[in-house]
Amino acid sequence: MSGTRPFEGVRILDFTQVLAGPFASYQLALLGADVVKVERREGEDMRRTPLSREWAERGMASAWQAVNGNKRSLTLDLQKPEAREIIHCLAAEADVVMENFRPGVMDRLGLGYEALSDINPRLIFCSVSAFGQTGPDRLEAGYDGRIQAMSGIMAMTGHPGGDPLRAGFAVCDQLSGMTAAFAVASALFQRTHTGRGQRLDVSMLESTLAFLGGQVADWTVAGHRQRPWGNQAVSRKATANLFRARDGHLLLAVNTDKQYASLMQAIGRADALEEPRLADWFLRLENAALLREVIEGALAAADAADWEERLNAAGAPCARIWRVDEVIDHRQIRARDALQEVETPWGRLRFATTGFRMAHGGARLDRPAPALGADTEAVLAAAGYDAARIAAFREAGVI
Repeated sequence: MSGTRPFEGVRILDFTQVLAGPFASYQLALLGADVVKVERREGEDMRRTPLSREWAERGMASAWQAVNGNKRSLTLDLQKPEAREIIHCLAAEADVVMENFRPGVMDRLGLGYEALSDINPRLIFCSVSAFGQTGPDRLEAGYDGRIQAMSGIMAMTGHPGGDPLRAGFAVCDQLSGMTAAFAVASALFQRTHTGRGQRLDVSMLESTLAFLGGQVADWTVAGHRQRPWGNQAVSRKATANLFRARDGHLLLAVNTDKQYASLMQAIGRADALEEPRLADWFLRLENAALLREVIEGALAAADAADWEERLNAAGAPCARIWRVDEVIDHRQIRARDALQEVETPWGRLRFATTGFRMAHGGARLDRPAPALGADTEAVLAAAGYDAARIAAFREAGVI
């Protein structure tokens, strides 16, 4: 992964907090951007999430570290005029500003797009919010759970007749962050042609709908309203579902006739291929209870891990239910160095980075997430402030 990374030389002022925005700027930082994270003097709340008291007391909660590697930390009290002066100075040389306050907050601070683009017309200003910068609900607060509930995700997640379920992680935050990173990358590339900066308006709700494009079209094209299907795949194939083995569960992803035949032969039930009630996919869905009896009767003879190996080798895709602590040590993840290690004051730690590889100049985790304000003096000195002025800022509570 040697070579120049895509965003080396790109300078980003990052006002984002919590997850969606920081995940976006983290992706850009991994790919070489110099990201200066602007935090309030006490630090953002995500530094102290309550999963682990030990890490929270350090101001280095694990979830916060996961999306803030490769960044530098600058602490400022943005209510003070001197802080705004500092931001104006930094924005003059920046390529990108990223923020996820409610619409209007940056404007009230004198740090909105209009103010900063007057200083730097090439500036790209990316705002991430729940519902976007315009529209009747633009000032509404948005969190991942609210967007999951509003977007349709929870209406189609769960078991028929059961309660709606949210995804087991902050899926709307993460995909909104990926959308924001793509938006910034697009604007940077466009600027190479036009020389112009611009405002980027990323809505969490709209980002989620973009990822639900297939389900949106199911309704707008075919008039089909989604409902919960439990663990059955969107293909609605009866053999693309969760089945019980001897010691646990196996998720089958058997979606073609060839895979179906391979499955039946591998579990020793080739006779079921001649069963008239299971002759095609429509009948298999209609007689799903019978099909489940056939499959689970065979799977009961061995553990899920054994079947996972045997069925995949036979051409019937499947997986047992892996935990995160297991999958990060999977042979495939290890072979591709999908997690990267970085030296921290508490030893070497592993983190996820990007989901793709580049032949050269790819993502690299160079340094861990920064301690609060660790880079304040260095950032200010590089901007031209001398030691006396920096000391005065600190005395006045600006930094």
